Parts: sequence; C-alpha cells; structure tokens
Amino acid sequence: MKAFRVFEGGKFGQGRAATIENRDLDAGNVVIRSLFASVNYKDALTALGRAKIVTRFPCTAGIDVCGEVVESGDSRFKAGDPVIAHGFGIGADHDGGYQEVNRFPADWLVRVPPGLAPFETAAIGVAGYTAALSVDLMELNGLAPGKGKVLVNGATGGAASVAIDLLAARGYEVVALSGKPDAAGYLRDLGAAEVIDRRGYEFGTRPLEKPMWQGAVDSVGGEQLAWLARTMQSDGVIAAFGNAGGVEFKGSVLPYILRGVRLIGVNANSPMPLRTRIWDRLASDLKPRHLGRIARKIRFDDLPKAFEDLIDAKVTGRMVVDFSLR
Repeated sequence: MKAFRVFEGGKFGQGRAATIENRDLDAGNVVIRSLFASVNYKDALTALGRAKIVTRFPCTAGIDVCGEVVESGDSRFKAGDPVIAHGFGIGADHDGGYQEVNRFPADWLVRVPPGLAPFETAAIGVAGYTAALSVDLMELNGLAPGKGKVLVNGATGGAASVAIDLLAARGYEVVALSGKPDAAGYLRDLGAAEVIDRRGYEFGTRPLEKPMWQGAVDSVGGEQLAWLARTMQSDGVIAAFGNAGGVEFKGSVLPYILRGVRLIGVNANSPMPLRTRIWDRLASDLKPRHLGRIARKIRFDDLPKAFEDLIDAKVTGRMVVDFSLR
C-alpha cells in the first residue's frame, strides 16, 4: 500500500513516497482504510525535514486522517464506522495519515458524528478542530457578538480560514489580517467584514496601543501576538495556537493588569471528552459554512508539491488528500 514516509537523513529526516505491507502497520486494535487526510504546515515541515518533529524513523507523515473501520478489536467500533484520528503523536512517533491503511488504538479515535461527511471531516481536520476549540474557549471567557471586532491573523491559513467562517456565522464582526492582498475576496466570502494588508500596516510599539479588538485568533505568534495584546479592549481575549511568526514574543504586562486581557493557549491534543464535544459542535452549531470554498482535493502523488507550496506560503485555505484519486 502507498505511504509517504520520513526516513533518516539530512538534519531532521527526508520524506518520500514508499510502499508498506500489513506487517508494517503500527500497534493498535482498530484498522482503518484511509479516505481523506488533510495537509498541514506541520506536515510540510515534517516531510521536508525542516523541523525536528518525527521521533523515530521511518514514520509516515500526516497529523490527521479520516477513514472507515476495517477491523476492530474494540466493541466501541465496528466495520464500516467512519472515524477521525488526530493528536496522540500521530505523524511524529506513530504512523500518520498519509498511508492507505492504518492501525490505531481505539482510544485515539473519534467516530465521525452525524451531520459530517468524511470529506467534510478531513477538510476540517486538526486545523478546523483547533479553530473550533479556539471559539469555544474564547466564548467561555467572555467573547460575545456585539462587544467589538474580532481579529484573525494569518487569515488565509487553514485554521484561520475556518475561524473566520465560524466567527462570522455566530454574528461576530471579523477583521482578517493577511499578507496576501489578492486573497481579500476569498476572505470576504468566508465572512470577514474587513481585510487588512499586514505588509503596509503600522503595528506600533508602545506598551498600550489604542484598544481595537474584543478578541483575536492568533495563528502567527511572535511580534504579532505581542501587538495583539497591546491593542485589545478591556477584558479582551486572545486564543493563540500558531508560531509561524516565531516561538518567542516580547511585551508588557500592562495589557494584562490594566485591561484584564486574557491570553489562552489552544492545545488541539485535547482529552477525549473535550475532543468529542468539539467534534459534535463541528457537526452542528459550529459546522463551517464554506468548506467547499476553503478546501480542495489533491492526489496522494501531489503531496511533494503541496508541501513545497505550504512552506513557500502559496496556499490559501486547505488541501485534502483524496485516496480514491489516481
């Protein structure tokens, strides 16, 4: 069967298409036939050996996969059940989504809830799950429509695109911050009320800037995260999950102690009860409206180019491997 494997070599490994046998499948008690797997920035870093993510060689890349149960040694799942797997070291120390058949522990699987088709589930994937978890956490911390604008940075990325869709559907005035001005139409189609070109924007450096946002979804980190804190309204809330702009940020404590700004870290490797609840919401009140606009299918053989395009910031929205395409 086909697999995109990362082998030892280079600084952090080298990825290439390979063939594996059933005897090569990792440990677990549920075997699934892969239907779709999303393509993420982390997958590109893994496959191209740009970051230390894989902990053993060889390892199949791909941090999520949606498939159909073929064999199950656990009573919670039966043949034919649609499931999704993400987190738990998948694509790092356990074979990931980019192989035609996979085996996982049952405790790692979420049954796809009614209301979501397999392609929709993979189009959401770990990125969309992260966006939904961000909205859930922000609303638990006071975010509400009518209290001010919500900024989403790195706006054309997969998680950010879904976040714009979800927030706009819930009645928020969404401002998209992007370095791709030609994507303004795409962002407005998802529900952004305003699009800011970050390349010509003055971010400011004072400890406190003019308060502009009641909330922000940060998929970038680095200097942009520090700027977001300085420009939040009183009791504003930031959901942070990205580091494309760097893993460090410098700032002042003043936004936190004078305006009560709340900075929430979003960890998509959630405990299973929370994971199940968020997926249930993604099939109901948090179901994205524009998945057909956000996501497109690619072939397994297109993965190398997809990885290069992600690294080069040429991708808008989401790419999803369709294992049925030849």
